[in-house]
Amino acid sequence: MSRHHYLPIPALFTTLLAGAVLAAPATAPQEDDFDYATTQDLYDLCAAGPDVAGNVEARFACRAFLAATVQYHDAVTARERLKPLICYPKGTTLGDARDIFVAWGQKNASNVDWMGERPVQGVVRALADKYPCK
Repeated sequence: MSRHHYLPIPALFTTLLAGAVLAAPATAPQEDDFDYATTQDLYDLCAAGPDVAGNVEARFACRAFLAATVQYHDAVTARERLKPLICYPKGTTLGDARDIFVAWGQKNASNVDWMGERPVQGVVRALADKYPCK
């Protein structure tokens, strides 16, 4: 059995409902957050709480970015026979990935280097921190 698996894509409403339960900053995402220039931008989208204007759009954007990042990671490591950076257990969902990324972002909010880098790097850092490969 492979040491990592594709994240299954659960029903949209399940993911949105799970995300709505989490405490998150009450600031509305800004238009430039959707440019995905920094990890902070992606964090702002992913952490948008249910009471924040634009939260549905932010959650869709977050979900799409997380899915693309994980799928690219898995495809490249499989195709190139590279050691994966993320070894998540079977059954891990995109909702789990979002929760992990948001928690990681909260924990590392003061790290201007990490929060200022490309968001794909932040996602991989967060998931690799939670699901390191042995």
